[in-house]
Amino acid sequence: MTPTLDCVASLNDHGDRVWDVKWNPKGTLLATCGTDKTIRIWGKEGDKWVCKSILQDGHQRTIRKVGWSPCGNKLASASFDATICIWDKSSGQFESAATLEGHENEVKAVAWSQSGEYLATCSRDKSVWIWSVDDEEDDFECAGVLTVHTQDVKDIAWHPFEPIVASASYDDTIKLFKEDDGEWLSFATLSGHSSTVWSVSWSKDGRRLVSGSDDKTIKVWQKYEPGNMEGIATKGETPTWKCVCTLSGYFNQPIYCVTWCHQTDMIAACSGDNSIIVFREDESSGDSDPIFSVVASTQQAHDQDVNAVSWNPTTPGLLASCSDDSCIKLWKIEIDG
Repeated sequence: MTPTLDCVASLNDHGDRVWDVKWNPKGTLLATCGTDKTIRIWGKEGDKWVCKSILQDGHQRTIRKVGWSPCGNKLASASFDATICIWDKSSGQFESAATLEGHENEVKAVAWSQSGEYLATCSRDKSVWIWSVDDEEDDFECAGVLTVHTQDVKDIAWHPFEPIVASASYDDTIKLFKEDDGEWLSFATLSGHSSTVWSVSWSKDGRRLVSGSDDKTIKVWQKYEPGNMEGIATKGETPTWKCVCTLSGYFNQPIYCVTWCHQTDMIAACSGDNSIIVFREDESSGDSDPIFSVVASTQQAHDQDVNAVSWNPTTPGLLASCSDDSCIKLWKIEIDG
């Protein structure tokens, strides 16, 4: 029998749909955002998680996603008002430090590169923007506008240690971007989903990417260096990306978020069917034909759609989730081996 996730906390202060949850790099704070146009910062006091601060008046409409800087002193928020706000807590308290404008429609996601040099944003306007970050001056300069998607761009994720960003779109594809001689370019298209790709997340070694889709499947993509892909002749200097695993039949509704834990190598996924399922690769599976099995699940994690899940970066097996039911929950899964 598959173990169920153990709910260790329920946080209910938002009072309306919660769109995103993100842990800070130290795993000590949790940022949440939603339809109420606020960001709430949660921290632990004794055995309880409490709301430490509320960030408001930065956006005029729903806040869709948040993202922490690698140093943990800045938080970026993406809103349906077509702007990105930068919040800085270098002084001890979060303060609005900058507002980034340029997108024509709702901004759907925001993410910092691991180096802290770049911020990526994506929008309903079909574009991905790369912003160059000057921490000392609190300056954000547009370094590239990428318009290769043909539809709404839903999510973005930076490679764990290379300046490469992946984007997921309503056009059913994933695009990979990198800088080349000062210009940001698309260098790969990952096709295989039959409907909107809602979410992407990298493995710890950056050799794999997981995606979740409206087609109710999860796909694991793997990078093959030139000349090193079984059964396919590869030439030149460009790596090839191939789907090496498709997980289907686990969800009854679209998969809105997937996240790859860099401590335990587990993948958590959540869906419009109110469920959360955690997968891990079988030890006996092959590198080019991996097999993933369910290690824990809960079918009624929330009363409504589960919009996002996020692994704590320092506490193995601690997972945060949020939902249309206005609730944030913290879950614990025991790690074997």
